[in-house]
Amino acid sequence: MAEISLTIDDKEVITEAGKTVLQAASQAGIYIPTLCSHPDLPNFTTVKPSEFIYRGEEKIVTEEHSALEGGCMLCLIQMEGEEGLFFSCQTEAKPGMKISTNSPEIQEERRKALAAILVNHPHACLTCAQREGCTREPCSTSVKVEERCCVNFGNCELQKVAEYIGIPEDTGRYIPQNLPIIKDDPLYNRNFNLCIGCLRCVRACNSLRENDVLGFVVKDGRVIVGPKKAPMLREADCRFCGACVEVCPTGALTDKIKITESNREETLVPCRVACPAGIDIPRFVNYIAKSDFDKAIAVVRERVPLPAVLGAVCFHPCEVKCRRGEVNESVAICALKRFVAENDSGLWKEKRKKLPATGKKVAIIGSGPAGLVSSYYLATLGHEITIFEKENKPGGMLRAGIPYYRLTEETLQKDIDSILELGINLKTGVKVGDELSLSDIKNKFDAVFIAVGSSLSRKLNIEGTDAENVLWGVEFLREASMQPLPLVKDRIVVIGGGNVSIDVAMTALRLGAKEVTMVCLEKREEMPAHKWEIMQAEEEGIKIDNSWGPKRILKNNGRVSGIEFVRCESVFDDACKFNPSYNENDLKTIECDSVILAIGQASDLSIIKDIPDIKTSRGVIETDKDQYTGANGIFAGGDVAMAPGSVVDAVRMGRNAAIAIDKHLGGEGNISEVLTEPEPRNPKTGKVEGFGYLNRTPVTCISVDERKNNFNLVEQIYSKEEAIKEANRCMQCDLRLQICGIKSPPEHYLEFNAENVGKVPEVSGAYQLLDNDRKIISIKGAMNIRQALDEALAENKNAVWFEWEADEMFTKRESELIQQYMQKYGEMPSGGMDELDDLF
Repeated sequence: MAEISLTIDDKEVITEAGKTVLQAASQAGIYIPTLCSHPDLPNFTTVKPSEFIYRGEEKIVTEEHSALEGGCMLCLIQMEGEEGLFFSCQTEAKPGMKISTNSPEIQEERRKALAAILVNHPHACLTCAQREGCTREPCSTSVKVEERCCVNFGNCELQKVAEYIGIPEDTGRYIPQNLPIIKDDPLYNRNFNLCIGCLRCVRACNSLRENDVLGFVVKDGRVIVGPKKAPMLREADCRFCGACVEVCPTGALTDKIKITESNREETLVPCRVACPAGIDIPRFVNYIAKSDFDKAIAVVRERVPLPAVLGAVCFHPCEVKCRRGEVNESVAICALKRFVAENDSGLWKEKRKKLPATGKKVAIIGSGPAGLVSSYYLATLGHEITIFEKENKPGGMLRAGIPYYRLTEETLQKDIDSILELGINLKTGVKVGDELSLSDIKNKFDAVFIAVGSSLSRKLNIEGTDAENVLWGVEFLREASMQPLPLVKDRIVVIGGGNVSIDVAMTALRLGAKEVTMVCLEKREEMPAHKWEIMQAEEEGIKIDNSWGPKRILKNNGRVSGIEFVRCESVFDDACKFNPSYNENDLKTIECDSVILAIGQASDLSIIKDIPDIKTSRGVIETDKDQYTGANGIFAGGDVAMAPGSVVDAVRMGRNAAIAIDKHLGGEGNISEVLTEPEPRNPKTGKVEGFGYLNRTPVTCISVDERKNNFNLVEQIYSKEEAIKEANRCMQCDLRLQICGIKSPPEHYLEFNAENVGKVPEVSGAYQLLDNDRKIISIKGAMNIRQALDEALAENKNAVWFEWEADEMFTKRESELIQQYMQKYGEMPSGGMDELDDLF
């Protein structure tokens, strides 16, 4: 498009033909105040009233059907050679124009327009002499709550514009209208008392998103905004994208959770932040919704080289945080990840990173998730990788600790093969610490990553553990994954309430046990196992007995005959530390043929016995945030470097280790991959009837009868149609981050540093300190502002911004005289200090 030149406030401005003067000024960094215009929205004149809207339960029918003309009336300008004032948001920029944006006439008309807005909006706080640093409640001047500003006070667009324009002294008092305040909708609050009728929300909903949920009517000459179909957002087919809240310039639409610049992404897109591996969840889910499965798996693989494994066994912390869950049910993110992983065409391999060989050699000890992930990324960076695995097959606890009914051998091997095909050397059947010491490996390699996992059961020291048919959980699961299968008895008691205990109990059933009982210290709501796993276990007939601790195992001729339990009163003490207390008078016995103890996992630390520089604590290797052990060139990650966690936590640590090891070897630690080029997201989500009531697409499970005596996969994989249907339930919260921020009035705050403080004169007055979010930390007066600010620089580490104002301060004697006068007459003397001197 052709460029044109015009002059705004004596500054030459180059812009594209067809732009408005407001747009041209904004591009040139020239501020023109406005409350109805927004860079991402069409002009307010493009929208027309609806037939009716809902303001709470009240249905309001429009009285006028024409388009609007006035808007906020703040963006006024003057044009040389033209009479009167014009709206910059409606005036097209023309070549050679000479524009003035801030003449006295314009300022006066803006103040009148602002007064007209504020008379219908609570504004007592904006004109209060004590507004700086005020929290609104309690009010020091006892203004009624209905007349005070809202929770946005201090960070409100209307407030900033009003401060810039200046509130006329004759602005009328706000008369409370007691309009509806709706707090029963998911995610957002609506306060009709604070709406100024700017129509940004309507344009965001209907033009930016094409959701067609919000509308407006004109009644008694005023604009009234609300949902068009029903009073509540869910019934009105709202998609809860948050665009309306994002563009609202007042507190009429607000998030239930307070959002600041520092927590913005974490709050608005919590699924992405909650993923330990950092998968761009909204992006890959959106690709599934568009049936672009190759790009979806590429997005997942940009952060995770084990997508099929995670799709099967991840505990999906992302789903716990999913904002859709506050509307009805969270999106089935893990099941969607599993779908694209199982239907992976491998197209992403065309863009997989593979840098030239560096000549550096890295040893990875253990082929569990942390070891495999670190191997993958270090191999893509050109390092020569050798994996040492003590078992005969790679996979670590993924193979030995997760039953096949959750993770099939084929799925696991598919992910492992995609890693090994990078040319990684795999040595199985090698137990480091026995025939090959860690010192030997360290001498032959440039770096070592210990990722041996937690392959041992934590032991319990009670009477009877030496009896025949007493088994240990982790070892039991390992044997069950190998051949021949372990023998089980008819009646089995499993001790423990975690995820391993659930797997042990369900595995025992599949191996032929007729009766399986889980007994744990925790109450039902305290069990560390995930709720869905507990429900699945009970569905298969496993009995769960809560709040009992094992006291002793009973024997008959050296074999298990039962187990005695004592009532557990509490698991944690007042400091929330594991410290069980028991009622020794409350005992019970469960008869059984076998006991499997699954109370926790431990790591085999014998591997590090010949490297004294490696420290341990509470059964794990100590590392810093980069997985470094302190021994030169040796790193550790996964369960061996933390309390036993989830697979996705191990993936995260594997990524961290790869970054740190590459830097140790002289690289930049850049493991990022772009397996599919980012594309602009379409902001138009479109209208979907009943969107808020769309139920989660269930994952099909084989029946309980089909699970008996076999390890067939319980949870099946979405069909193409099911995956697309579920992906379309996503609210696309990340689109809100793409909405432009509004240009604020020129700031009077200065960056709080020695250079700026040095420019402050040594005069009396007052100053403010503010944090990064422009929240006031302190307001103080000083006889010497420069000196006081110098002292604050050394003392206040949270201050980022400041402002100051010179003002001659009263002497101590003057302050005393003023207090005496105020006590006697109740007001300040009109004659100033001369009057005080005469009176006293």
